[in-house]
Amino acid sequence: MIEAHAAAADLDACIIVNTCAVTSEAVRNARQTIRRLRREQPSARIVVTGCAAQIDPAMFAAMAEVDHVIGNAEKLSAHTFAALAVNDAPRILVDDISSVRETAAHLVAGFGQRTRAYIQVQNGCDHRCTFCIIPFGRGPSRSVPAGEVVANVRRAVEHGALEVVLTGVDVTSYGPDLPGTMTLGTLVRSILKHVPELPRLRLSSLDQTEVDDDLLVALAEEPRLMPHLHLSLQAGDDMVLKRMKRRHGRADAIRFVETARRLRPDVVFGADIIAGFPTETEAMFANSLAIVDACRLTYLHVFPYSPRPGTPAARMPQVPRDTVKARAERLRQKGAAALSAHLAAEVGKEHLVLVEQDGIGRTPAFAEVALDRPRPRTLQKVRIVSAGAARLTGTVIDNPAAECAADRAMA
Repeated sequence: MIEAHAAAADLDACIIVNTCAVTSEAVRNARQTIRRLRREQPSARIVVTGCAAQIDPAMFAAMAEVDHVIGNAEKLSAHTFAALAVNDAPRILVDDISSVRETAAHLVAGFGQRTRAYIQVQNGCDHRCTFCIIPFGRGPSRSVPAGEVVANVRRAVEHGALEVVLTGVDVTSYGPDLPGTMTLGTLVRSILKHVPELPRLRLSSLDQTEVDDDLLVALAEEPRLMPHLHLSLQAGDDMVLKRMKRRHGRADAIRFVETARRLRPDVVFGADIIAGFPTETEAMFANSLAIVDACRLTYLHVFPYSPRPGTPAARMPQVPRDTVKARAERLRQKGAAALSAHLAAEVGKEHLVLVEQDGIGRTPAFAEVALDRPRPRTLQKVRIVSAGAARLTGTVIDNPAAECAADRAMA
Protein backbone atom coordinates (compact mmCIF):
# COMPACT_ATOMS: atom_id res chain seq x y z
CA MET A 1 0.00 0.00 0.00
CA ILE A 2 2.85 2.42 0.78
CA GLU A 3 4.46 1.61 -2.57
CA ALA A 4 1.15 2.11 -4.40
CA HIS A 5 0.52 5.49 -2.78
CA ALA A 6 4.07 6.64 -3.54
CA ALA A 7 3.78 5.56 -7.17
CA ALA A 8 0.38 7.23 -7.58
CA ALA A 9 1.86 10.48 -6.27
CA ASP A 10 4.85 10.22 -8.64
CA LEU A 11 7.06 10.45 -5.58
CA ASP A 12 10.42 10.06 -7.33
CA ALA A 13 13.87 9.97 -5.74
CA CYS A 14 12.37 9.07 -2.38
CA ILE A 15 13.36 6.25 -0.03
CA ILE A 16 10.73 5.08 2.47
CA VAL A 17 12.01 3.21 5.53
CA ASN A 18 9.30 1.22 7.34
CA THR A 19 10.65 0.62 10.84
CA CYS A 20 10.01 -2.03 13.49
CA ALA A 21 9.96 -1.46 17.25
CA VAL A 22 9.71 -4.99 18.64
CA THR A 23 13.22 -4.82 20.12
CA SER A 24 15.83 -2.16 20.79
CA GLU A 25 18.00 -4.01 18.28
CA ALA A 26 15.37 -3.48 15.58
CA VAL A 27 15.39 0.27 16.23
CA ARG A 28 19.19 0.37 16.21
CA ASN A 29 19.25 -1.50 12.89
CA ALA A 30 16.75 0.95 11.43
CA ARG A 31 18.95 3.91 12.35
CA GLN A 32 22.00 2.21 10.86
CA THR A 33 20.06 1.50 7.66
CA ILE A 34 18.99 5.14 7.37
CA ARG A 35 22.59 6.34 7.72
CA ARG A 36 23.78 3.82 5.13
CA LEU A 37 21.06 4.82 2.67
CA ARG A 38 22.03 8.48 3.01
CA ARG A 39 25.68 7.66 2.26
CA GLU A 40 24.70 5.60 -0.77
CA GLN A 41 22.10 8.05 -2.13
CA PRO A 42 22.95 11.53 -0.87
CA SER A 43 20.39 13.32 -3.07
CA ALA A 44 17.38 11.13 -2.23
CA ARG A 45 14.67 12.14 0.20
CA ILE A 46 14.36 9.77 3.13
CA VAL A 47 10.94 9.25 4.74
CA VAL A 48 10.75 7.19 7.92
CA THR A 49 7.56 5.47 9.05
CA GLY A 50 6.45 2.33 10.90
CA CYS A 51 6.19 1.45 14.58
CA ALA A 52 9.51 2.90 15.74
CA ALA A 53 8.69 6.19 14.00
CA GLN A 54 5.22 6.20 15.54
CA ILE A 55 6.57 5.63 19.05
CA ASP A 56 9.50 8.05 18.93
CA PRO A 57 9.16 10.41 15.96
CA ALA A 58 11.43 13.04 17.52
CA MET A 59 14.36 10.61 17.64
CA PHE A 60 14.20 10.02 13.88
CA ALA A 61 13.48 13.66 13.09
CA ALA A 62 16.66 14.56 14.97
CA MET A 63 18.70 12.50 12.50
CA ALA A 64 20.28 14.73 9.85
CA GLU A 65 19.73 11.99 7.28
CA VAL A 66 15.92 12.04 7.67
CA ASP A 67 13.68 14.41 5.69
CA HIS A 68 10.24 13.37 6.97
CA VAL A 69 8.72 11.17 9.69
CA ILE A 70 5.17 9.89 9.19
CA GLY A 71 3.02 7.76 11.48
CA ASN A 72 1.43 4.36 11.04
CA ALA A 73 -1.99 5.81 10.25
CA GLU A 74 -0.58 8.50 7.97
CA LYS A 75 1.42 6.01 5.89
CA LEU A 76 -1.86 4.48 4.70
CA SER A 77 -3.23 7.77 3.37
CA ALA A 78 -2.83 8.76 -0.28
CA HIS A 79 -3.04 12.40 0.84
CA THR A 80 0.18 12.01 2.85
CA PHE A 81 2.17 10.99 -0.21
CA ALA A 82 0.54 13.58 -2.43
CA ALA A 83 1.68 16.24 0.05
CA LEU A 84 5.19 14.79 0.15
CA ALA A 85 5.36 14.92 -3.66
CA VAL A 86 4.76 18.68 -3.74
CA ASN A 87 6.84 19.47 -0.63
CA ASP A 88 3.72 20.41 1.32
CA ALA A 89 4.22 18.03 4.25
CA PRO A 90 5.56 18.87 7.72
CA ARG A 91 8.80 17.29 8.85
CA ILE A 92 6.87 15.23 11.43
CA LEU A 93 3.37 13.96 10.60
CA VAL A 94 2.48 11.56 13.41
CA ASP A 95 -0.93 11.64 15.11
CA ASP A 96 -2.09 9.77 18.22
CA ILE A 97 -2.46 6.16 17.11
CA SER A 98 -4.66 5.41 20.13
CA SER A 99 -7.47 7.37 18.47
CA VAL A 100 -7.55 5.13 15.37
CA ARG A 101 -10.63 2.91 15.34
CA GLU A 102 -10.57 1.28 11.91
CA THR A 103 -8.38 -1.16 10.02
CA ALA A 104 -8.61 -0.35 6.34
CA ALA A 105 -9.79 -3.30 4.29
CA HIS A 106 -7.63 -2.12 1.38
CA LEU A 107 -4.57 -3.24 3.36
CA VAL A 108 -5.20 -6.73 2.01
CA ALA A 109 -5.45 -5.77 -1.67
CA GLY A 110 -2.86 -6.21 -4.41
CA PHE A 111 -1.97 -9.88 -4.19
CA GLY A 112 0.03 -10.29 -7.38
CA GLN A 113 0.79 -13.89 -8.34
CA ARG A 114 1.46 -15.52 -4.99
CA THR A 115 1.24 -19.13 -3.94
CA ARG A 116 0.57 -18.03 -0.36
CA ALA A 117 -1.32 -14.80 0.39
CA TYR A 118 -1.15 -13.02 3.74
CA ILE A 119 -4.36 -11.21 4.62
CA GLN A 120 -4.47 -8.83 7.58
CA VAL A 121 -7.76 -9.19 9.45
CA GLN A 122 -6.85 -7.29 12.62
CA ASN A 123 -4.47 -4.59 13.81
CA GLY A 124 -3.46 -3.14 17.17
CA CYS A 125 -3.65 -4.58 20.68
CA ASP A 126 -5.62 -3.76 23.82
CA HIS A 127 -3.34 -5.71 26.17
CA ARG A 128 -0.38 -4.32 28.05
CA CYS A 129 2.23 -7.05 28.45
CA THR A 130 5.03 -5.53 30.49
CA PHE A 131 7.72 -6.27 27.89
CA CYS A 132 5.87 -5.00 24.82
CA ILE A 133 5.93 -1.57 23.17
CA ILE A 134 3.84 -2.54 20.14
CA PRO A 135 0.42 -1.23 21.35
CA PHE A 136 1.95 2.26 21.38
CA GLY A 137 2.96 1.81 17.74
CA ARG A 138 -0.16 0.09 16.41
CA GLY A 139 -2.96 1.48 18.58
CA PRO A 140 -6.07 -0.30 19.90
CA SER A 141 -7.35 -3.61 18.57
CA ARG A 142 -9.56 -3.21 15.51
CA SER A 143 -10.94 -5.70 13.03
CA VAL A 144 -11.58 -5.76 9.28
CA PRO A 145 -15.28 -6.55 8.66
CA ALA A 146 -15.86 -10.20 7.87
CA GLY A 147 -17.44 -9.50 4.49
CA GLU A 148 -14.35 -7.60 3.39
CA VAL A 149 -12.10 -10.43 4.57
CA VAL A 150 -14.11 -13.04 2.68
CA ALA A 151 -14.05 -10.89 -0.45
CA ASN A 152 -10.30 -10.49 -0.24
CA VAL A 153 -9.75 -14.21 0.35
CA ARG A 154 -11.81 -14.90 -2.74
CA ARG A 155 -9.77 -12.35 -4.70
CA ALA A 156 -6.52 -13.96 -3.51
CA VAL A 157 -7.70 -17.33 -4.78
CA GLU A 158 -8.69 -15.78 -8.10
CA HIS A 159 -5.12 -14.46 -8.38
CA GLY A 160 -3.73 -17.97 -7.89
CA ALA A 161 -3.20 -18.29 -4.14
CA LEU A 162 -3.44 -21.89 -2.95
CA GLU A 163 -3.05 -20.93 0.69
CA VAL A 164 -4.23 -17.89 2.65
CA VAL A 165 -2.73 -16.90 6.00
CA LEU A 166 -4.82 -14.72 8.33
CA THR A 167 -2.60 -12.24 10.14
CA GLY A 168 -2.88 -9.55 12.80
CA VAL A 169 -1.04 -8.04 15.73
CA ASP A 170 -3.35 -9.94 18.12
CA VAL A 171 -5.37 -11.96 15.65
CA THR A 172 -7.32 -13.95 18.26
CA SER A 173 -8.84 -10.68 19.54
CA TYR A 174 -10.66 -10.37 16.21
CA GLY A 175 -14.30 -9.36 16.31
CA PRO A 176 -15.53 -7.59 19.48
CA ASP A 177 -15.37 -4.17 17.80
CA LEU A 178 -17.61 -5.38 14.97
CA PRO A 179 -21.43 -5.63 15.01
CA GLY A 180 -22.89 -8.90 16.27
CA THR A 181 -20.90 -11.66 17.93
CA MET A 182 -18.00 -12.06 15.52
CA THR A 183 -14.92 -14.04 16.60
CA LEU A 184 -11.88 -15.41 14.84
CA GLY A 185 -13.46 -18.85 14.79
CA THR A 186 -16.64 -17.47 13.26
CA LEU A 187 -14.56 -15.69 10.63
CA VAL A 188 -12.60 -18.87 9.82
CA ARG A 189 -15.76 -20.92 9.38
CA SER A 190 -17.30 -18.18 7.23
CA ILE A 191 -14.25 -18.08 4.94
CA LEU A 192 -14.23 -21.84 4.48
CA LYS A 193 -17.97 -21.88 3.81
CA HIS A 194 -18.10 -18.97 1.37
CA VAL A 195 -14.81 -19.64 -0.46
CA PRO A 196 -15.02 -23.40 -1.10
CA GLU A 197 -12.38 -23.13 -3.83
CA LEU A 198 -9.72 -22.13 -1.26
CA PRO A 199 -7.50 -25.20 -0.79
CA ARG A 200 -5.79 -24.12 2.44
CA LEU A 201 -6.33 -21.66 5.28
CA ARG A 202 -3.63 -21.01 7.85
CA LEU A 203 -3.46 -18.84 10.98
CA SER A 204 -0.64 -16.67 12.25
CA SER A 205 0.40 -16.44 15.92
CA LEU A 206 -2.42 -17.11 18.40
CA ASP A 207 -3.01 -16.15 22.01
CA GLN A 208 -4.45 -19.41 23.33
CA THR A 209 -6.33 -17.51 26.06
CA GLU A 210 -8.52 -15.88 23.40
CA VAL A 211 -9.19 -18.94 21.22
CA ASP A 212 -12.98 -19.33 20.94
CA ASP A 213 -15.09 -22.47 20.66
CA ASP A 214 -15.83 -21.91 16.96
CA LEU A 215 -12.12 -21.95 16.19
CA LEU A 216 -11.73 -25.26 18.02
CA VAL A 217 -14.71 -26.67 16.11
CA ALA A 218 -13.14 -25.54 12.85
CA LEU A 219 -9.84 -27.16 13.82
CA ALA A 220 -11.66 -30.44 14.46
CA GLU A 221 -13.98 -30.41 11.46
CA GLU A 222 -12.29 -28.45 8.67
CA PRO A 223 -9.45 -30.28 6.90
CA ARG A 224 -8.68 -27.12 4.90
CA LEU A 225 -7.71 -25.35 8.15
CA MET A 226 -4.05 -26.32 8.44
CA PRO A 227 -2.95 -28.28 11.54
CA HIS A 228 -0.18 -25.91 12.61
CA LEU A 229 -0.79 -23.43 15.44
CA HIS A 230 1.84 -20.97 16.59
CA LEU A 231 1.25 -19.88 20.18
CA SER A 232 2.23 -16.70 21.97
CA LEU A 233 3.42 -18.52 25.11
CA GLN A 234 6.37 -16.23 26.00
CA ALA A 235 7.35 -18.32 29.07
CA GLY A 236 6.69 -21.59 30.86
CA ASP A 237 6.95 -20.34 34.44
CA ASP A 238 3.94 -18.97 36.31
CA MET A 239 5.82 -16.20 38.14
CA VAL A 240 7.46 -14.99 34.94
CA LEU A 241 4.10 -15.07 33.15
CA LYS A 242 2.56 -13.05 35.98
CA ARG A 243 5.33 -10.45 35.81
CA MET A 244 4.90 -10.31 32.04
CA LYS A 245 1.20 -9.59 32.70
CA ARG A 246 0.19 -12.48 30.50
CA ARG A 247 -3.34 -13.84 30.91
CA HIS A 248 -2.49 -17.53 31.06
CA GLY A 249 -0.52 -19.82 33.32
CA ARG A 250 1.65 -22.84 32.57
CA ALA A 251 -1.23 -25.26 33.18
CA ASP A 252 -3.50 -23.28 30.85
CA ALA A 253 -1.02 -23.66 28.00
CA ILE A 254 -0.63 -27.38 28.53
CA ARG A 255 -4.39 -27.84 28.79
CA PHE A 256 -4.95 -25.95 25.53
CA VAL A 257 -2.53 -28.06 23.48
CA GLU A 258 -4.00 -31.24 24.95
CA THR A 259 -7.51 -30.10 23.96
CA ALA A 260 -6.38 -29.18 20.45
CA ARG A 261 -4.63 -32.52 19.97
CA ARG A 262 -7.70 -34.39 21.13
CA LEU A 263 -9.74 -32.55 18.49
CA ARG A 264 -7.08 -32.73 15.74
CA PRO A 265 -4.50 -35.46 16.40
CA ASP A 266 -2.17 -34.31 13.60
CA VAL A 267 -1.86 -30.72 14.87
CA VAL A 268 1.64 -29.42 15.63
CA PHE A 269 2.58 -26.40 17.69
CA GLY A 270 5.13 -23.66 17.51
CA ALA A 271 5.63 -20.99 20.15
CA ASP A 272 7.27 -17.68 20.96
CA ILE A 273 9.40 -17.86 24.11
CA ILE A 274 11.41 -15.07 25.70
CA ALA A 275 14.68 -15.98 27.42
CA GLY A 276 16.07 -13.93 30.30
CA PHE A 277 13.02 -11.90 31.23
CA PRO A 278 13.77 -9.58 34.19
CA THR A 279 13.92 -11.42 37.55
CA GLU A 280 14.05 -14.83 35.79
CA THR A 281 15.99 -17.28 37.92
CA GLU A 282 17.59 -20.49 36.69
CA ALA A 283 14.66 -22.46 38.12
CA MET A 284 12.17 -20.22 36.32
CA PHE A 285 14.08 -20.64 33.08
CA ALA A 286 14.09 -24.40 33.59
CA ASN A 287 10.27 -24.29 33.53
CA SER A 288 10.35 -22.51 30.18
CA LEU A 289 12.81 -25.08 28.88
CA ALA A 290 10.61 -27.92 30.14
CA ILE A 291 7.42 -26.60 28.55
CA VAL A 292 8.88 -27.51 25.15
CA ASP A 293 8.47 -31.16 26.10
CA ALA A 294 5.28 -30.65 28.14
CA CYS A 295 3.50 -29.10 25.14
CA ARG A 296 5.46 -31.11 22.54
CA LEU A 297 6.40 -27.94 20.74
CA THR A 298 7.91 -28.32 17.29
CA TYR A 299 8.86 -24.83 16.10
CA LEU A 300 10.33 -22.32 18.53
CA HIS A 301 10.80 -18.60 17.97
CA VAL A 302 13.27 -17.68 20.70
CA PHE A 303 13.77 -14.06 21.73
CA PRO A 304 16.53 -13.01 24.11
CA TYR A 305 14.86 -10.39 26.30
CA SER A 306 15.62 -6.85 25.18
CA PRO A 307 14.47 -3.94 27.39
CA ARG A 308 12.29 -1.41 25.62
CA PRO A 309 12.29 2.06 27.20
CA GLY A 310 8.82 3.03 28.33
CA THR A 311 7.74 -0.50 29.27
CA PRO A 312 7.33 -1.71 32.89
CA ALA A 313 9.72 -4.62 32.34
CA ALA A 314 12.54 -2.21 31.49
CA ARG A 315 12.33 -0.92 35.08
CA MET A 316 12.50 -4.39 36.65
CA PRO A 317 15.77 -5.98 37.87
CA GLN A 318 17.54 -7.15 34.73
CA VAL A 319 19.20 -10.51 34.07
CA PRO A 320 22.87 -10.15 33.01
CA ARG A 321 23.19 -10.01 29.22
CA ASP A 322 25.57 -12.97 29.06
CA THR A 323 23.02 -15.04 30.96
CA VAL A 324 20.19 -13.90 28.67
CA LYS A 325 22.17 -14.89 25.58
CA ALA A 326 23.18 -18.25 27.08
CA ARG A 327 19.59 -19.09 27.99
CA ALA A 328 18.38 -18.11 24.54
CA GLU A 329 20.95 -20.43 22.99
CA ARG A 330 19.85 -23.30 25.25
CA LEU A 331 16.25 -22.74 24.18
CA ARG A 332 17.26 -22.69 20.52
CA GLN A 333 19.10 -25.98 20.96
CA LYS A 334 16.05 -27.46 22.66
CA GLY A 335 13.88 -26.26 19.80
CA ALA A 336 16.25 -27.62 17.18
CA ALA A 337 16.19 -31.04 18.84
CA ALA A 338 12.38 -30.99 19.00
CA LEU A 339 12.13 -30.06 15.32
CA SER A 340 14.63 -32.74 14.31
CA ALA A 341 12.65 -35.39 16.19
CA HIS A 342 9.39 -34.25 14.61
CA LEU A 343 10.86 -34.36 11.12
CA ALA A 344 12.34 -37.81 11.66
CA ALA A 345 8.87 -39.09 12.56
CA GLU A 346 7.56 -37.84 9.19
CA VAL A 347 9.67 -40.25 7.12
CA GLY A 348 7.45 -42.66 5.20
CA LYS A 349 4.34 -40.48 5.44
CA GLU A 350 2.51 -38.95 2.50
CA HIS A 351 1.36 -35.33 2.36
CA LEU A 352 -0.23 -32.94 -0.09
CA VAL A 353 2.57 -30.39 -0.30
CA LEU A 354 2.25 -26.76 -1.35
CA VAL A 355 5.13 -26.07 -3.75
CA GLU A 356 6.33 -22.48 -3.75
CA GLN A 357 8.19 -20.45 -6.36
CA ASP A 358 11.62 -21.68 -5.31
CA GLY A 359 10.54 -25.31 -5.65
CA ILE A 360 10.53 -25.93 -1.91
CA GLY A 361 7.28 -27.29 -0.49
CA ARG A 362 5.40 -27.06 2.79
CA THR A 363 3.38 -29.83 4.38
CA PRO A 364 0.03 -29.01 6.04
CA ALA A 365 1.95 -28.80 9.35
CA PHE A 366 4.34 -26.30 7.69
CA ALA A 367 7.38 -28.59 7.56
CA GLU A 368 9.73 -27.64 4.73
CA VAL A 369 10.24 -30.25 2.01
CA ALA A 370 12.87 -30.42 -0.73
CA LEU A 371 11.28 -32.16 -3.73
CA ASP A 372 12.77 -34.23 -6.52
CA ARG A 373 10.33 -33.01 -9.18
CA PRO A 374 8.84 -29.75 -7.96
CA ARG A 375 6.15 -27.97 -9.93
CA PRO A 376 6.07 -24.46 -8.44
CA ARG A 377 2.69 -23.01 -7.47
CA THR A 378 0.93 -26.38 -7.28
CA LEU A 379 -0.21 -28.85 -4.66
CA GLN A 380 1.64 -32.14 -5.14
CA LYS A 381 1.25 -35.44 -3.37
CA VAL A 382 4.60 -36.31 -1.82
CA ARG A 383 6.11 -39.25 0.05
CA ILE A 384 8.69 -38.22 2.65
CA VAL A 385 11.87 -40.25 2.11
CA SER A 386 14.34 -38.66 4.55
CA ALA A 387 14.70 -35.98 7.21
CA GLY A 388 17.48 -33.57 8.03
CA ALA A 389 17.86 -31.27 10.99
CA ALA A 390 15.47 -28.63 9.60
CA ARG A 391 14.05 -29.93 6.33
CA LEU A 392 12.42 -33.01 4.86
CA THR A 393 13.18 -34.59 1.50
CA GLY A 394 10.30 -35.96 -0.53
CA THR A 395 9.56 -37.71 -3.77
CA VAL A 396 6.57 -36.64 -5.82
CA ILE A 397 3.85 -39.24 -6.28
CA ASP A 398 2.20 -38.84 -9.67
CA ASN A 399 -1.31 -37.81 -8.77
CA PRO A 400 -3.12 -36.11 -11.66
CA ALA A 401 -6.30 -35.68 -9.58
CA ALA A 402 -4.51 -33.65 -6.92
CA GLU A 403 -2.71 -31.53 -9.50
CA CYS A 404 -5.92 -30.93 -11.44
CA ALA A 405 -7.61 -29.75 -8.26
CA ALA A 406 -4.74 -27.34 -7.70
CA ASP A 407 -4.95 -26.14 -11.29
CA ARG A 408 -8.68 -25.49 -10.89
CA ALA A 409 -8.00 -23.45 -7.77
CA MET A 410 -5.52 -21.34 -9.75
CA ALA A 411 -7.73 -20.88 -12.81
